[in-house]
Amino acid sequence: MRPKSLIELIHMKDKRGKFITFEGPEGSGKSSHIKLLVEYLEEKGIEVEILREPGSTQIGEKIRQILLDTASVAMVDTCEFYLYLAARSQLIKEKIIPLLENDKIIICDRFNDATVAYQIHAGNLPSFIMDGFNSYLDKEGVSPDLTLLLDVDASVGLKRAASLHPADRIEKKGVEFHNQVRQGYLELAREYPQRIKIISSVGEMDEVQLKIREKVNEIL
Repeated sequence: MRPKSLIELIHMKDKRGKFITFEGPEGSGKSSHIKLLVEYLEEKGIEVEILREPGSTQIGEKIRQILLDTASVAMVDTCEFYLYLAARSQLIKEKIIPLLENDKIIICDRFNDATVAYQIHAGNLPSFIMDGFNSYLDKEGVSPDLTLLLDVDASVGLKRAASLHPADRIEKKGVEFHNQVRQGYLELAREYPQRIKIISSVGEMDEVQLKIREKVNEIL
Protein backbone atom coordinates (compact mmCIF):
# COMPACT_ATOMS: atom_id res chain seq x y z
CA MET A 1 0.00 0.00 0.00
CA ARG A 2 1.42 3.37 -1.01
CA PRO A 3 2.00 5.98 1.74
CA LYS A 4 -0.66 8.66 2.08
CA SER A 5 0.15 12.10 0.69
CA LEU A 6 -0.05 15.17 2.94
CA ILE A 7 -3.35 16.26 1.39
CA GLU A 8 -4.84 12.77 1.87
CA LEU A 9 -3.81 12.78 5.52
CA ILE A 10 -5.44 16.17 6.00
CA HIS A 11 -8.72 14.90 4.60
CA MET A 12 -8.59 11.67 6.64
CA LYS A 13 -8.27 13.71 9.82
CA ASP A 14 -11.00 16.24 9.04
CA LYS A 15 -13.53 15.88 6.23
CA ARG A 16 -14.46 19.57 6.36
CA GLY A 17 -12.24 21.99 4.52
CA LYS A 18 -10.12 24.60 6.25
CA PHE A 19 -10.87 28.32 6.29
CA ILE A 20 -7.85 30.61 6.83
CA THR A 21 -8.19 34.39 6.84
CA PHE A 22 -5.60 37.16 6.63
CA GLU A 23 -6.31 40.45 8.39
CA GLY A 24 -4.37 43.61 9.09
CA PRO A 25 -4.20 47.36 8.64
CA GLU A 26 -3.55 48.91 5.24
CA GLY A 27 -0.07 48.09 3.93
CA SER A 28 0.43 45.13 6.24
CA GLY A 29 1.57 42.90 3.38
CA LYS A 30 -1.40 40.54 3.21
CA SER A 31 -1.41 40.15 -0.58
CA SER A 32 2.31 39.41 -0.79
CA HIS A 33 2.25 36.89 2.04
CA ILE A 34 -0.86 35.15 0.74
CA LYS A 35 0.90 34.66 -2.59
CA LEU A 36 4.01 33.23 -0.90
CA LEU A 37 1.94 30.95 1.34
CA VAL A 38 -0.05 29.60 -1.59
CA GLU A 39 3.17 28.85 -3.50
CA TYR A 40 4.51 27.01 -0.44
CA LEU A 41 1.34 24.92 -0.01
CA GLU A 42 1.03 24.09 -3.70
CA GLU A 43 4.64 22.88 -3.74
CA LYS A 44 3.51 20.36 -1.11
CA GLY A 45 0.61 19.22 -3.28
CA ILE A 46 -2.05 21.15 -1.35
CA GLU A 47 -4.61 22.89 -3.53
CA VAL A 48 -5.79 26.24 -2.21
CA GLU A 49 -8.72 28.47 -3.14
CA ILE A 50 -7.91 32.19 -2.82
CA LEU A 51 -10.70 34.66 -2.06
CA ARG A 52 -10.81 38.33 -1.18
CA GLU A 53 -13.22 40.57 0.69
CA PRO A 54 -15.10 42.33 -0.63
CA GLY A 55 -15.03 40.52 -3.96
CA SER A 56 -14.40 37.09 -5.51
CA THR A 57 -17.94 36.98 -6.91
CA GLN A 58 -19.42 39.01 -9.74
CA ILE A 59 -21.71 40.84 -7.32
CA GLY A 60 -19.00 41.24 -4.69
CA GLU A 61 -16.57 42.80 -7.16
CA LYS A 62 -19.17 45.39 -8.18
CA ILE A 63 -19.75 46.23 -4.52
CA ARG A 64 -15.98 46.49 -4.02
CA GLN A 65 -15.73 49.08 -6.77
CA ILE A 66 -18.39 51.21 -5.06
CA LEU A 67 -16.81 50.89 -1.62
CA LEU A 68 -13.27 51.79 -2.70
CA ASP A 69 -14.13 54.41 -5.30
CA THR A 70 -12.85 57.81 -4.19
CA ALA A 71 -15.92 59.30 -5.88
CA SER A 72 -18.11 57.63 -3.22
CA VAL A 73 -17.39 60.49 -0.80
CA ALA A 74 -21.06 60.89 0.20
CA MET A 75 -21.32 57.31 1.49
CA VAL A 76 -22.56 57.24 5.09
CA ASP A 77 -21.18 54.82 7.68
CA THR A 78 -24.21 52.54 7.81
CA CYS A 79 -24.32 52.29 4.00
CA GLU A 80 -20.65 51.27 4.01
CA PHE A 81 -21.31 48.72 6.74
CA TYR A 82 -24.21 47.02 4.97
CA LEU A 83 -22.43 46.97 1.62
CA TYR A 84 -19.60 44.99 3.20
CA LEU A 85 -22.10 42.54 4.72
CA ALA A 86 -23.91 42.24 1.39
CA ALA A 87 -20.68 41.30 -0.42
CA ARG A 88 -19.79 38.87 2.37
CA SER A 89 -23.20 37.21 2.27
CA GLN A 90 -22.82 36.56 -1.45
CA LEU A 91 -19.30 35.19 -0.96
CA ILE A 92 -20.42 32.86 1.82
CA LYS A 93 -23.26 31.30 -0.16
CA GLU A 94 -21.62 31.29 -3.58
CA LYS A 95 -18.06 30.29 -2.65
CA ILE A 96 -17.18 29.60 0.99
CA ILE A 97 -19.86 27.07 1.98
CA PRO A 98 -19.56 24.97 -1.22
CA LEU A 99 -15.76 24.95 -0.96
CA LEU A 100 -15.77 23.86 2.68
CA GLU A 101 -18.34 21.16 1.97
CA ASN A 102 -16.00 19.85 -0.74
CA ASP A 103 -13.03 19.65 1.66
CA LYS A 104 -11.21 22.61 0.10
CA ILE A 105 -8.68 24.82 1.84
CA ILE A 106 -9.63 28.49 1.59
CA ILE A 107 -7.36 31.48 2.10
CA CYS A 108 -9.34 34.70 2.27
CA ASP A 109 -7.94 38.24 2.24
CA ARG A 110 -10.11 39.80 4.99
CA PHE A 111 -13.39 38.56 6.46
CA ASN A 112 -15.69 39.42 9.36
CA ASP A 113 -12.94 40.76 11.65
CA ALA A 114 -12.30 43.56 9.14
CA THR A 115 -15.81 44.90 9.64
CA VAL A 116 -15.36 44.93 13.41
CA ALA A 117 -12.01 46.74 13.13
CA TYR A 118 -12.94 49.22 10.39
CA GLN A 119 -16.66 49.96 10.64
CA ILE A 120 -17.30 49.34 14.33
CA HIS A 121 -14.10 50.10 16.22
CA ALA A 122 -12.72 52.85 13.95
CA GLY A 123 -16.07 53.91 12.48
CA ASN A 124 -17.81 54.08 15.87
CA LEU A 125 -20.86 52.06 14.86
CA PRO A 126 -22.48 50.23 17.83
CA SER A 127 -21.16 46.69 18.31
CA PHE A 128 -24.65 45.20 18.59
CA ILE A 129 -25.21 45.98 14.91
CA MET A 130 -23.15 42.83 14.16
CA ASP A 131 -25.16 40.49 16.39
CA GLY A 132 -27.56 39.25 13.74
CA PHE A 133 -24.85 38.65 11.16
CA ASN A 134 -22.64 36.87 13.68
CA SER A 135 -25.54 34.54 14.50
CA TYR A 136 -25.89 33.85 10.79
CA LEU A 137 -22.18 32.96 10.54
CA ASP A 138 -22.50 30.57 13.49
CA LYS A 139 -25.54 28.93 11.90
CA GLU A 140 -23.74 28.45 8.60
CA GLY A 141 -20.53 27.28 10.30
CA VAL A 142 -18.18 29.57 8.43
CA SER A 143 -16.02 30.89 11.24
CA PRO A 144 -12.32 30.86 10.26
CA ASP A 145 -10.19 28.02 11.59
CA LEU A 146 -7.21 30.39 11.73
CA THR A 147 -6.83 34.14 11.34
CA LEU A 148 -3.37 35.57 10.70
CA LEU A 149 -3.25 39.19 11.83
CA LEU A 150 -0.35 40.95 10.13
CA ASP A 151 0.37 43.86 12.41
CA VAL A 152 2.01 47.12 11.35
CA ASP A 153 1.95 50.68 12.62
CA ALA A 154 -0.71 52.63 10.75
CA SER A 155 1.61 55.35 9.46
CA VAL A 156 4.12 52.77 8.20
CA GLY A 157 1.39 50.74 6.53
CA LEU A 158 -0.14 53.74 4.80
CA LYS A 159 3.26 54.74 3.41
CA ARG A 160 3.75 51.22 2.10
CA ALA A 161 0.34 51.26 0.45
CA ALA A 162 0.94 54.69 -1.09
CA SER A 163 4.14 53.42 -2.70
CA LEU A 164 2.18 50.67 -4.46
CA HIS A 165 -0.99 52.36 -5.74
CA PRO A 166 -3.08 55.53 -5.49
CA ALA A 167 -5.03 55.73 -2.22
CA ASP A 168 -8.59 54.37 -2.36
CA ARG A 169 -11.54 55.76 -0.41
CA ILE A 170 -10.76 53.73 2.73
CA GLU A 171 -7.04 54.55 2.72
CA LYS A 172 -7.88 58.24 2.43
CA LYS A 173 -9.62 58.23 5.83
CA GLY A 174 -6.43 59.35 7.53
CA VAL A 175 -3.85 58.03 9.97
CA GLU A 176 -5.97 58.48 13.11
CA PHE A 177 -8.75 56.35 11.64
CA HIS A 178 -6.22 53.67 10.71
CA ASN A 179 -4.66 53.81 14.18
CA GLN A 180 -8.12 52.93 15.49
CA VAL A 181 -8.39 50.11 12.95
CA ARG A 182 -5.15 48.65 14.24
CA GLN A 183 -6.31 48.91 17.85
CA GLY A 184 -9.56 47.21 16.89
CA TYR A 185 -7.65 44.31 15.42
CA LEU A 186 -5.45 43.99 18.50
CA GLU A 187 -8.51 43.94 20.74
CA LEU A 188 -10.00 41.15 18.63
CA ALA A 189 -6.77 39.18 18.98
CA ARG A 190 -6.94 39.51 22.76
CA GLU A 191 -10.58 38.37 22.70
CA TYR A 192 -9.97 35.36 20.42
CA PRO A 193 -6.37 34.25 21.06
CA GLN A 194 -6.99 30.66 19.97
CA ARG A 195 -8.06 31.74 16.49
CA ILE A 196 -6.27 35.03 15.83
CA LYS A 197 -2.46 34.94 15.74
CA ILE A 198 -0.59 38.24 15.66
CA ILE A 199 2.46 38.33 13.38
CA SER A 200 4.49 41.51 13.03
CA SER A 201 4.96 42.35 9.37
CA VAL A 202 7.82 44.82 9.87
CA GLY A 203 10.62 42.24 9.68
CA GLU A 204 12.30 40.63 6.69
CA MET A 205 9.79 39.08 4.26
CA ASP A 206 11.27 35.58 4.65
CA GLU A 207 11.14 35.75 8.45
CA VAL A 208 7.53 36.91 8.48
CA GLN A 209 6.54 34.25 5.96
CA LEU A 210 8.21 31.53 8.04
CA LYS A 211 6.08 32.49 11.05
CA ILE A 212 2.97 32.40 8.87
CA ARG A 213 3.81 28.93 7.58
CA GLU A 214 4.39 27.64 11.09
CA LYS A 215 0.90 28.73 12.16
CA VAL A 216 -0.72 27.28 9.04
CA ASN A 217 1.11 23.97 9.42
CA GLU A 218 -0.27 23.66 12.94
CA ILE A 219 -3.87 23.55 11.75
CA LEU A 220 -3.12 21.31 8.76
